[in-house]
Amino acid sequence: MTNHEETLPVLVVGAGIGGLVAALALHHVGLPVAVFEQVSELSEVGAGLTMYPNATRALEYLGLGDALAAVAVIPEDGGVRHWQTGELLRHFPVGSQARTRYGAPQYFVHRADLQELLVGTLRARVPGALHLDHAFLSYEEQGNQVVAHFANGATVAGRALIGCDGIHSRVRECLFGPDAPRFTGKVAWRGLVPMERLSEQQRTPTSCLWTGPDHAFLRYPVRGGRLMNYVAHAAQGAWAEESWKLPSEVSEVLAEFAGWDPAVLAVIAATPPELCFKWALFDRDPLPRWSVGRVTLLGDAAHPALPYLGQGAGMAIEDGMVLARCLALEPAVPAALQRYEAARQPRCQWVQRESRANGDRFFEADPTARYQDGRAQSSADLEQALRYYDATSVPV
Repeated sequence: MTNHEETLPVLVVGAGIGGLVAALALHHVGLPVAVFEQVSELSEVGAGLTMYPNATRALEYLGLGDALAAVAVIPEDGGVRHWQTGELLRHFPVGSQARTRYGAPQYFVHRADLQELLVGTLRARVPGALHLDHAFLSYEEQGNQVVAHFANGATVAGRALIGCDGIHSRVRECLFGPDAPRFTGKVAWRGLVPMERLSEQQRTPTSCLWTGPDHAFLRYPVRGGRLMNYVAHAAQGAWAEESWKLPSEVSEVLAEFAGWDPAVLAVIAATPPELCFKWALFDRDPLPRWSVGRVTLLGDAAHPALPYLGQGAGMAIEDGMVLARCLALEPAVPAALQRYEAARQPRCQWVQRESRANGDRFFEADPTARYQDGRAQSSADLEQALRYYDATSVPV
């Protein structure tokens, strides 16, 4: 690496969870970094996230453990119920067992709370690193640097360019051309319910999944237990928009889940009208490669996965940690990005495949059979394989 190259920052496009964690990890290993986000103001977005130990382990390594614990909820227990009868098909403790078993806790957190924590930490540790109102347009490689061009006219040089700009990634399009997403035939509604609107029975266990024919309903607390977050999945016909935050009528969700356990309907009915959104689930096949020269992809830009394993944010966090380690270990940037891709691609493609398969399990006509014939054990084995992963020490 030349002296000039050493002074150049790693350019991170996108200030979502993956981009912010990548920036903090890069700073942690001693590399200069600059983050570019297209919006002019960061505002509250999204709803709940499940943070499994594979994700929280990396955040604790970056010194964010106490701050994360302050805004998150540790689930006491979890369960699976029959879609119609409400029968508890599976029950399992969580609490401190996650740290005991995996070395890191499991949390539920509001996406906006996590983003606010990451933004505040980045601004405190690397003042001036976050640049808003910078919509990425294109890039070009010039010798030992890559130059990014933005819609506001800015041109910035860096040693590497990381596309963390989500499922509609402009960086990915510049690398590999446009690719049309595929509608899965499934949609989901996201809702947030003030906890005081729910009875004690409707809140237990801490997290709960109802599964049934062509539908699934998952709910868990966020915001220190003040809000109940839910995601209501359904198989539906055609869909025109890929947005995950289209406002929806609560009555539409109630009609879709007619005949379900009254506890499910009670949570849906308690949703404030302004906190109900509809989300179409689109899918993309795994990319054969993520990197070209000094440019690579991270998180949903590289490997968007369906939500049925709850690992979208976790994979992006893992990516950011491994990427930073590769760039710190390997002086030649293109070689470092190849090491990152080789270390991450098999796991991320596996998660993409398993997320699809787990979605099919959610929509089984008779969920009772699944928890009586041993198939639930295969899910438990999958969960362990996901959660033991340590992005801070895995070979790269």
